[in-house]
Amino acid sequence: MPERRVRPPASPRAVRKSMWRRVAPSAAASSALPPAPRTGPAAAEPAEQDSVVEAVLYRDGVRVSSPVSLADTYRELRDRPDGMAWIGLARPTEAEILSLAAEFDLHPLAVEDAMEAHQRPKLERYGETLFVVLRAARYLDAPEEVDFGELHVFVGPDFVITVRHGAAPDLSAVRRRMEDTPDLLRLGPEAVLYAILDAVVDGYAPVVEGVQNDIDEIETEVFRGDPEVSRRIYELSREMVEFQRATRPLVGMLHGLMAGFSKYGTDDELQRNLRDVADHVTHTSERVDGFRQALADILTVNATLVTQQQNAEMRALAEAGFEQNEEIKKISSWAAILFAPTLVGTVYGMNFTHMPEVHWVFGYPFAIGLMGVVCLTLYLVFKRRDWL
Repeated sequence: MPERRVRPPASPRAVRKSMWRRVAPSAAASSALPPAPRTGPAAAEPAEQDSVVEAVLYRDGVRVSSPVSLADTYRELRDRPDGMAWIGLARPTEAEILSLAAEFDLHPLAVEDAMEAHQRPKLERYGETLFVVLRAARYLDAPEEVDFGELHVFVGPDFVITVRHGAAPDLSAVRRRMEDTPDLLRLGPEAVLYAILDAVVDGYAPVVEGVQNDIDEIETEVFRGDPEVSRRIYELSREMVEFQRATRPLVGMLHGLMAGFSKYGTDDELQRNLRDVADHVTHTSERVDGFRQALADILTVNATLVTQQQNAEMRALAEAGFEQNEEIKKISSWAAILFAPTLVGTVYGMNFTHMPEVHWVFGYPFAIGLMGVVCLTLYLVFKRRDWL
């Protein structure tokens, strides 16, 4: 945790040498970074602060001011060396982040990460400032999806800056909770960081419950043979990969914070609270790992069931084809048997003058007998071959 320091009133922060000012391009510095504070109406003001959700100054755990712009926040914080500023921004512009970097001496690498977003959860220490990246999550009931947000937190000796990319988490609720417990807020920026971590981790609980319900429904659909279940398993598996990336690094981050308790003199109450948050993160991470394994097992079972169903359908088609073949054999056999007398009768039905059989006394019995012999022979042949 950063050590709390008290600035002498006669040494405003803006006149210190800033690492960011040394590395930032001159054009960006001239357009975005505010100059050293001056008195009078001509004092420089940052650009329009549409991304500032709320900027509040606290003293001894009590809200003392709510500046309407970053410039007012800087000015009032300089006038209150024993105060703490909590600045919340949502999808800020580059100019706003550069203004904060110049005022609070934020490290260029942390500033770059805050601008680009899409970072994995991590904790970095730059001198007296902590830079924390968190991935918040919320469960959307209607589409049954997990929505992930990204939160960057700068924690210094007398300031907390939150840069939110996404709808989650609801930091206004965190601010209200802290203001309702001034004893905790009085502990300074470390307490605010704890509250933010606690809110992000608590936000995982509804997601875990929603995913558990989805997995239960998927299991039912798998054994019911729903053809769309494979797509749902795949989509949920991808969300669990993202969820795992959000929760697993938090375990190491919190253990890193706990390792610095004695070094930075963290308050005992904060130590207990952070240990509780670490326990919740560990539990959530284990649940997410279990979800991924369960989804992998369900996908395997679904593939097995689909294969069995396909085999059953192919077997049914084969049996139907076999039965059809048997019917065709019977029809073909009887057609051949009936064709024999038809052939004989056709021969004797021809109207030729010179046909000895026609004038033969035994011609008719002979023809009938020939038909019977041929039909019987064919019947015995087909019967022996199991065609009849």
